[in-house]
Amino acid sequence: MPASSLTLGYVPGGTPAKWARIWAERHPDVPLRLRTVAAADAADEVRAGTVDVAVLRLPAETSGLAVIPLYEETTVAVVPTDHILSAADELTTADLAGEPKLLPLDDVVDWADAPGAPVDHRPETTESAVELVATGIGVLIVPQSLARLHHRKDLTYRPIADAPACPVALAVPDGPQSALIEDFIGIVRGRKPGSSRAQTQPTPKRTAREKTLAKQAARAAAGKVARKPGRSRGR
Repeated sequence: MPASSLTLGYVPGGTPAKWARIWAERHPDVPLRLRTVAAADAADEVRAGTVDVAVLRLPAETSGLAVIPLYEETTVAVVPTDHILSAADELTTADLAGEPKLLPLDDVVDWADAPGAPVDHRPETTESAVELVATGIGVLIVPQSLARLHHRKDLTYRPIADAPACPVALAVPDGPQSALIEDFIGIVRGRKPGSSRAQTQPTPKRTAREKTLAKQAARAAAGKVARKPGRSRGR
């Protein structure tokens, strides 16, 4: 029996609204269920079948999964609005050297030698770390979408010019995919309605007999046209 719905897991900061809208237009009878998943658990959720597909952050342990790169996010530093670093439009690692830095336990930025001096306390979550930034304890380095997600009026963020980007990908179970998952992958990749991998397969070759019959039919049609009488010019 075909699946009656598709479940999409996405990490905090993910923005599946556009894909959900397109899905609803193309599959009005098949709900797309959205489920927020922790960044550290996203791959496991797909392997366990809790979600059918997931938007996750890389790097991640993706054994048993097929991974489709989507885009790369800008890495930013979150600071209080009155912080000296907020005066610049863009920062560099040199600007952040020596700055007290918050490193939450759910940190997702893959930057081993990130600038800044980690403070002793490690908040449980990025959301908690953002609240501590507002108290002036330290700066926070995150993907831009997380800075937007946890925006506060007393905070701002600036891109770090020489920081590594934060990759985002779509993960699906490895191996043959269901028609619904294939359709969702098509939406993510921007394929138009009605397009599919099946339509891109080459046309099967005709057998020798089929070719002979086609030639005979073409000759017969040509003969009929040649024998067709023309219109009389006289009365």
